[in-house]
Amino acid sequence: MTTYSMKRAAAAVLAAALSVAALSTAHADITDYEFRLVQTDVKQGNGAIVAVRLVDKRSGKAVPDAVIFATRIDMAPDGMETMAAPIEAVPSTEPGVYRFKTNLMMAGGWRLSLGAKIQGETGTLENKLVFKAVP
Repeated sequence: MTTYSMKRAAAAVLAAALSVAALSTAHADITDYEFRLVQTDVKQGNGAIVAVRLVDKRSGKAVPDAVIFATRIDMAPDGMETMAAPIEAVPSTEPGVYRFKTNLMMAGGWRLSLGAKIQGETGTLENKLVFKAVP
């Protein structure tokens, strides 16, 4: 094999390797992310803290810096969707964990609905998480 042929073969192998690498680093889809409850049981009462972790399902890693623009908390799991409570975001010390303060006035099933934008991704992530308020 000539030097020219060897260089050409090496270039072809390199081009093929780069093509495979480019395909394997395809962008994520908004469905590759989800919110997960940090705890499924939360102490009932005013000032209750509900914490969620935003996770990249492909890697299992927490995702920081999402912009949460929609929040709602209600008792839909117990058939009382109209029983909603005020909810506000509060600071978190852990990257990828988002905390909310609310008034869980009754023990029972509650649903936290979230809408968020994730840095670098198109589309909106929407999740509904069910947890229990306990006395």
